[in-house]
Amino acid sequence: MNYIILNTIGSIRMNISKPLTLLLLFAAMPLYAQIRLPKLISDHMVLQRDQPLKVWGWASPKEKITLQFDDKTYKTAATAAGKWEIGLPAHSAGTGYSMVLKGKNEVRITDIAFGDVWLCSGQSNMVINMERVKERFPNDIASANYPEIRNFFVPTLTNLNGPVDDFPKGEWKTAIPENILSFGAVAYFFAREIYEKHKVPIGIINSSVGGTPIEAWISEPGFKDFGNTQKTITQNKDTSYVNAFARQPNANPQDRVADAGTMEHWESNAYQPRGWRNFNIPGYWEDQGLKSLDGVVWFRRTIVVPQHWTGKAVKLYMGRIVDADEMYVNGKKIGNITYQYPPRRYEIPGDLLKAGPNTFVVRVTNSSGKGGFVPDKPYFMTTGKDTIDLKGTWQYKVGAVFPPGQAPPTARLVHQNQPTALYNAMIAPVLPLKIKGCLWYQGESNTGNPEPYNALLPALIRDWRARWNDNHLPFLVAQLPNFQDIDYTPAESNIALLREAQNKALALPNTAVAVTIDLGEWNDIHPLNKKDIGKRLALAARNLAYDEKDIVYSGPVLKSHSVENGKLILTFDHVGEGIVSSDGEALRWFAIAGDDRKFFWATVEILGKDRIALQSEQVKSPKYVRYAWQDNPEGVNFYNSAGLPASPFRTDGQDVNHAQNH
Repeated sequence: MNYIILNTIGSIRMNISKPLTLLLLFAAMPLYAQIRLPKLISDHMVLQRDQPLKVWGWASPKEKITLQFDDKTYKTAATAAGKWEIGLPAHSAGTGYSMVLKGKNEVRITDIAFGDVWLCSGQSNMVINMERVKERFPNDIASANYPEIRNFFVPTLTNLNGPVDDFPKGEWKTAIPENILSFGAVAYFFAREIYEKHKVPIGIINSSVGGTPIEAWISEPGFKDFGNTQKTITQNKDTSYVNAFARQPNANPQDRVADAGTMEHWESNAYQPRGWRNFNIPGYWEDQGLKSLDGVVWFRRTIVVPQHWTGKAVKLYMGRIVDADEMYVNGKKIGNITYQYPPRRYEIPGDLLKAGPNTFVVRVTNSSGKGGFVPDKPYFMTTGKDTIDLKGTWQYKVGAVFPPGQAPPTARLVHQNQPTALYNAMIAPVLPLKIKGCLWYQGESNTGNPEPYNALLPALIRDWRARWNDNHLPFLVAQLPNFQDIDYTPAESNIALLREAQNKALALPNTAVAVTIDLGEWNDIHPLNKKDIGKRLALAARNLAYDEKDIVYSGPVLKSHSVENGKLILTFDHVGEGIVSSDGEALRWFAIAGDDRKFFWATVEILGKDRIALQSEQVKSPKYVRYAWQDNPEGVNFYNSAGLPASPFRTDGQDVNHAQNH
């Protein structure tokens, strides 16, 4: 609350004949005439146990402040700039604490917990919340009653000029039924695993933004060895440069293309369809007779609804659609989504469906690549008991065609993709808070150019450790899962290169990678199985941060390799009780090559507990091996006895570090 205490100037004579002096006087007065706390210091917060802490905030210059906590009183005074902080001794784990701060006002903070605070960051796969996976994990949501697990979600914010000291909004929420759907899914499943094992409060600070590169999350000092990036940071501080982008027109030429379906109301019940053709859903229209079409395509189908469905709310699942869609039922729009990634889940009001024929219409807009309905996704509607399948034959008609080769909209400066922009606004305000460690799930936005990630991820880890003044701060990485079309020939892969870069960061101490090569979906960059990703990160944390040194927390890791009698012999660490094939079949996705580096699939033989032998008739003198070196090595079966998969790796890279944990 920002206001001015008038009695602080009671001794000043006010001369109404000198309005300028009066104006300057009030303009120079402090905005904070009372104690103000950062958003992180608030009800239900979790503070890091077993470490000295501080509480900080703002007040009037020189304002005297007292803090009452745990039957003790602490005192300080604000600086001339209106900042203050109070140190607190280390505190053991526990809940139910309160503190009172007094200055010119009084602030009370309740339901404070002491436990372990984890910073969870990255891009969309760290953002995705429990609401998004509720159909996959209904029992986990129904049983989510963990008031000692608390979540602070940081809203998307950017700043190109430098670090800021607080968030404009934010609050701690407990993991109880009315809050759980807003929790990040990976972070929640991670926290639940740790809580179930150690029974200490867990605080999650989820600071993540979809579609963002790693560069946006590193501080300016973190780029000291990146000369070109430093030039970009300096340029972005030039307001005239940034404002020039804001003044450029953003109109998309495609918006000027008339859509016949919109003009003629093809969604309307009164519309009489003519000239529509058959289309099989799911599928892409480029695969069903529409060559290289970017534009608007309408789809319609008559669905017969039984009498007992009427008057009931119905859930409609239309898989995923590339790119944007508008959904109509009996002429009424029931929802829309503007981009391809979210699942299409719509509610049909109980009074909208009627017994007998009902008209369903979907307007789909696609600007590049294949447009249509993603395969292997759910397409049906349900009352909860009964379902009607929506796959099969629909009709389509083209409403608009975007002219080929048309210039894209004028380039924009996307702030959230700029170096330091997210660090400044979404990480810097957390720095005064002690944390247990960091979870990092990011990389998809860097796969277009994966090579720099070899330097960027270690730079990020070193940077955050320097900002928190803790060179051994635990840092856990979720490796990118399998994704995209399956290639049944040995191939090159940018995603594999990115995974390799993630593994290389493990040369730094107190780091771990959770391998997820078996948890992805070929047709979805946002796989739904966030539960096992959280559990594998928790396994790594238990070993790294909770000193459970006897648990098996990693899949098999290449230790050494040699050539014997025309075979490559590989030896692995982290096998538990031994290497296993998860499905009983021969181990897949191993390719070997000689000096020419032409790779061929190998046959694999398990030799005892920790070794395998590879050979191929096409490779008489094997030298190099690659494992799962694909975008999507679907159906990997190389695991250890604990059910953890091996990471993709290769031995033909330069300075490849195969260690999976240090």
